[in-house]
Order: sequence, then C-alpha cells, then structure tokens
Amino acid sequence: MRVVVVGGGSWGSVFAALLAERGHEVVLACRDPEQARAIVATGRNPRYVPDVDLSGIRALSLADAPLAEAELVVVAVPSRAFGEVVRSFPPGEAPVLSLVKGLDPDTDERLSCLVQGRPAAVLSGPNHAEEIGAGLPAAAVIACVDEALGLRLQHAVISPRFRVYMNTDVVGVELCAAAKNVIAIGAGAADGLGMGDNGKAALVTRGLAEMSRLGEAAGARPETFAGLAGMGDLIVTCWSRHSRNRRAGELIALGASPDEARATIAMAVEGLTTAPALRDLGRRLRIELPITEAVCRVLEGERVREAVGALMERPPTEE
Repeated sequence: MRVVVVGGGSWGSVFAALLAERGHEVVLACRDPEQARAIVATGRNPRYVPDVDLSGIRALSLADAPLAEAELVVVAVPSRAFGEVVRSFPPGEAPVLSLVKGLDPDTDERLSCLVQGRPAAVLSGPNHAEEIGAGLPAAAVIACVDEALGLRLQHAVISPRFRVYMNTDVVGVELCAAAKNVIAIGAGAADGLGMGDNGKAALVTRGLAEMSRLGEAAGARPETFAGLAGMGDLIVTCWSRHSRNRRAGELIALGASPDEARATIAMAVEGLTTAPALRDLGRRLRIELPITEAVCRVLEGERVREAVGALMERPPTEE
C-alpha cells in the first residue's frame, strides 16, 4: 500500500517503520518542515526516536505529502491538532487510521467523528513507542465499524512482533484510549505522594470501573474495557516509566504546575488536554466520574492530598 503517516513524533515515526517493514511504501509527513529535513539527512528522527532506522521512509513536510495518492492515511498528532489536520486533507477515498488517544478539546467529540468524507478506523492498545521501536513484542487492536476495512487494515499492519486484533467497537476503543490517560495522571499522583501499591491498585481498578460506566452510557461494548484498549493500555499507562501521563501526575504531586509538568516532559501529554473534555462528556451523559473530576480539580489548582481525601471520604457504595 501507499501510506502517508501524518505526525513525526515518536509513535508516528515508529509506526511508519513498522509499516515499512511490512513492505508498504511509506511517507512520513511532518508538520515541522525542519524535522522532515533532519530525518532525510540522518535516516533517523533525532528529536524523538534517534535509535529507530527510518532510512527506507520518505520524510516530507505535511504541505508536500502526497495525500491525494495515498491508499491509507495514518494520523499520529496531538489530539488538540487532530481536527485541524484532518480538515486540511484533500478529497479522497483512502481511509484514515487514527493512532491518537484523546478527545477533541473544543467539542468533547471522539476524534474519528472529525474525519469527514473518508472511512475512519482507530488503532489503540499498550503501545509505548520506545519499546516497539526497540523491537520488543506488542499487541494492539484496530477498531472499525466496516469489518471488511478493519480486516484489511489488520492484515496490512500485523507482523511477528506487532500482533493486531480486530474490533468493531469504535466508541469503546476511543473512549478507553482517552480515559486511561486521565486515570494515569491520578496513578502518577499516587506515585508522587507515595501512596503505596494498595492505594494505587485501588485507584486504577476504580478507574477501570469509571471508564466502563462511561463507555456503557455512550453505547460501547463492556468487553472492550477488559481488552487491549481498556485494561491493557490502562495498566501500561499507569505503571510504565515511559508513560508521559503517569509522569505528569507524579510531577504535579511533587509540586509542579500542569504547564511545568508538560514543559519538563517536552512531549504531548494527552491526559492534560483530555481530562476536562472527558469530565464534560460524563456530565452530559449524567455519569459519575469521581476520579476524572478529582484530576480536573487538581489541574485547576486543588492540592493532590485534598483530592485524594475527597475520593476516600465519598459515601460508601456497592462495587
């Protein structure tokens, strides 16, 4: 296939390498033209994943990318930029595969809903680019309402080191991908406060219940939340040393502001953008999201210990 991967960050670069290994003709379209020139000059992405070989991949600026000729367009940009990027695409029939884990901060919409005039699919799961770029095994799920297209994309991406499953529950997969980042900020805050394994495990488990409630209200299938996009991605995002969202929560618990945490990490931290959108979606659906609400209050200035206390002192209820 002729594929254009839009987004020259760590995951976009690693995913482009995965596709090139599968024999596809890949163009990596960078929003920063200088970054594209650096990749052409070095065969690497020196800014994000310098150890990943990109020598078989054409790197171009987004303005120069052959989007009209692509048979598949993969989008790997921050959620806040997703709508603007997909609206800039020329008319075409090539499907869009989103790798982005968040909600649109302006509308609270799932990101695939912003794709107009083209079929859309979503790839998610426990997929830290650092490990996949190093050749470690991983698994993911592709969600698409068109099962035939989903199967075609599954076979285009799957490899001996990157196993891909098929799912038609786009709503569930996208909400999992967005919500797990917000819960991971809370998990990182638990690390920063030294809450211990019991406290963190309780927060993550109740976070999964929170995600599932929201998904059910939005029309998702419950089993999606027990799969790779749900429990799988939640586990890795809440515990991994590579997790930007976990690290952001930890930094905030140690006294950093959200902006300072974002600047320290120096890459997109999707949970910081998605938390208010997820909270507003829950309120609109009249679903109780206490951990998400607590994360939002912390991002707005409440002390982390006060937010934890409020969660622990909620009225008793059934599990």
